[in-house]
Amino acid sequence: MLKAIIIDDELYARVELKHLLSAYPSISVIDEAESGEKGLEKTLTQKPDILFVDIEMSDMSGMEMVVALENMKAPPKIVFATAYSDYAVKAFRYGAVDYLLKPFSNDEVAETVRRLEKMLQTETKDERGKEKLIGKLAVEEDGKIVYLSPEDIVYCTYQDRATVIYTNRNSYQAKVTLKELEAKLTDYSFYRTHKSFLVNLTEIEELVPWFNGAYELKLKSLETRIPVSRNYVKTLREQLEL
Repeated sequence: MLKAIIIDDELYARVELKHLLSAYPSISVIDEAESGEKGLEKTLTQKPDILFVDIEMSDMSGMEMVVALENMKAPPKIVFATAYSDYAVKAFRYGAVDYLLKPFSNDEVAETVRRLEKMLQTETKDERGKEKLIGKLAVEEDGKIVYLSPEDIVYCTYQDRATVIYTNRNSYQAKVTLKELEAKLTDYSFYRTHKSFLVNLTEIEELVPWFNGAYELKLKSLETRIPVSRNYVKTLREQLEL
């Protein structure tokens, strides 16, 4: 849920916007302020994700307030709200995510919320990706633990009742199922081409027709041909092609 503060010196505008935002479960209005100075204070103490800020206020303009927040470690997203359309270009120069005109429109508020939700999803995915990219996959070899970078894995397969991981130089048995391995590698470029094969997409060189609508993959670094079930071909091509 995105935490928001509404900052506007007009009570009616705050009430109206809060009412419109209440229709969206992803937005929680945690507070409001009737001036730029109070809005600044509440932002620094409560650390919201979003600020809905009026531009023209008596003590401190919305843009002055946004400038004062630039030194925050994680400044909130800004949505400017004003009765004057000629501020739009200037507002985006101040890094605004969106710009709402008064009186507020249901459709415009809905579009703003969608934009904020999409932005949050993208940032969350990026952060999770960064966290995952730091980790390595632990496998055992001759009584010792070997750490593999996901980028070094060419493909994984289930054979002879064991999950085997292949790199350019070696192969390793893993004490997890192929499905569990797929979950561990979900933030990397791996794709399940067959019930028994998980392939690093960056290693694929050619997709070769086989029989009955099935295909085989030719890899860049290994001679092994990887089967592609016909049910997976269309999605695989969508993953590989621009």
